[in-house]
Parts: sequence; structure tokens; C-alpha cells
Amino acid sequence: MPFLRSFQCGHCGVDVSLDAPGTSHRNHCPRCLWSRHLDRNVPGDRKSGCPGGMEPIAVTVRGERRWVLIHRCTHCGRLRLNKTAADDNVLALMQLAALPLATPPMPVLPLADTA
Repeated sequence: MPFLRSFQCGHCGVDVSLDAPGTSHRNHCPRCLWSRHLDRNVPGDRKSGCPGGMEPIAVTVRGERRWVLIHRCTHCGRLRLNKTAADDNVLALMQLAALPLATPPMPVLPLADTA
């Protein structure tokens, strides 16, 4: 059985290399940032039995200003954190980061002019 060095994204269909600058366990597409529910407990264990896609829902920052994707499984709802890679789509990452500002939880009213 040949050792796989790439996979096809189940969301956008692009061929994705497993070699990812900045992370040792690539499991998300650098183009659309989607993933598959692969790992059960430990990053890289590939023991999940869930068939769901992992939707990128947000980004957060950990450690030394390291961006991390937050994925939610479309099948079981499990949340997972995944390190970003240097070749990830910067525009898609910025769109995720700006999403809370673009969709506030309450109406945003203009401030009254106090001058």
C-alpha cells in the first residue's frame, strides 16, 4: 500500500499536499479551510469513526500570536482546534476573524452626535 502524500478536499475538491509549513498534521484544506472529522482524541491519531465534514467557524490566537482554526463537525457537532499553516488562504482566515464584527448579536445604532 503506497504512502499517501496528499488528499482531495471533500468540500472544494482541490488536491492538498500533506506537507504543510508550520504544522506536522495537516488535515484541513488551505484553500477553503474545511477539514474532515479524522482525529478522535490526539492530533494525528486518525481514529475518529465520524463521517462528518469539519466546517471552519472561527479563528483564535494561542501562544506566541499563533492563529488556530476552530472547526465544528457538521455531523456530530464536535469542536476541534487546528493549527493554521503558512500556505492557508489569508483572505479566508481574515473573513473568519471579521465574522463577529460583520454579524453583531444586536442592532448597531449610530452614536448620537454630541457636538
